[in-house]
Amino acid sequence: MKKTALITGITGQDGSYLAELLLAQGYRVVGMTRRTSTDVHERIQHIVDDIEFVSGDLLDQTSMTSIVADVMPDEIYNLAAQSFVPTSWQQPVLTGEFTALGVTRVLEAVRATNPKIRFYQASSSEMFGKVTEVPQRESTPFYPRSPYGVAKVYGHWITVNYRESYDMFAVSGILFNHESPRRGKEFVTRKISDGVARIKLGLANRLALGNLDAQRDWGFAGDYVRAMWLMLQQDVPDDYVVATGRTHRVRDFVRIAFEAAGLGSFEKYVVQDPRFMRPAEVDLLIGDPTKAHEQLGWKPDVSFEQLVEMMVRADIDRLSARAGA
Repeated sequence: MKKTALITGITGQDGSYLAELLLAQGYRVVGMTRRTSTDVHERIQHIVDDIEFVSGDLLDQTSMTSIVADVMPDEIYNLAAQSFVPTSWQQPVLTGEFTALGVTRVLEAVRATNPKIRFYQASSSEMFGKVTEVPQRESTPFYPRSPYGVAKVYGHWITVNYRESYDMFAVSGILFNHESPRRGKEFVTRKISDGVARIKLGLANRLALGNLDAQRDWGFAGDYVRAMWLMLQQDVPDDYVVATGRTHRVRDFVRIAFEAAGLGSFEKYVVQDPRFMRPAEVDLLIGDPTKAHEQLGWKPDVSFEQLVEMMVRADIDRLSARAGA
């Protein structure tokens, strides 16, 4: 029989790639969206006719329980969250409601409806924060440095708690930074690729950024959703770090992006703006994906350099098409 998957946050970057993957695997895909007066389906427009949609809200326990009872999914992927770290400083309580307590509401809906449903929680490398060891692995202690990171730690541990307390197949994927041309423009990687494209096309002459020396382990979102799916296909539920095992500075991303656009050195275009500095910075995040390699058979296909070039090309093509329209 065809499996059914319920995805919260289906209109986001990860949700769109995951929906594509599950449809290709023959799943019935149901996406939960919040009721809104604007069209938020841009990232999934090409597959929107193949997806069923239900309206729900992570802030509302009744709606979550009703959706799970109505859809009766085999698998739930909880990707919905307030996921932009700087915003979590401006809206810390709302971030906690969505990103922390929202996880509990979904788990409660599963427990009350059908504890046999397999549940995936989108955890984050931001939980490691002020890192206590390099690289970070599943056993590395958490030391979050933002309201977002703190909320994700709660979401992670409540998933473990429900797994151990109720014998549920509930897992967390501790995903390091994963990007794509579908990334929101508020994220630094997409801000860079979009900014470089605008400079290339003569639509801008400078790019303002924050800390160029912050280091991250960046991969391609399309690779990372495959790891999510693999986690729910295992015999035993467990948590996994998903990462490339390589780290790069923001300035490395900038350098490759400008070179990919044929603009040469970035120094004459990039300015550092104090407005984009975090109150508490996470300086070095690099994951150890050994467990995912060995137990899931997962490895990323797209390199860091290929990812940057992909994003720059996509933004140049997008802006060129818009200018020619």
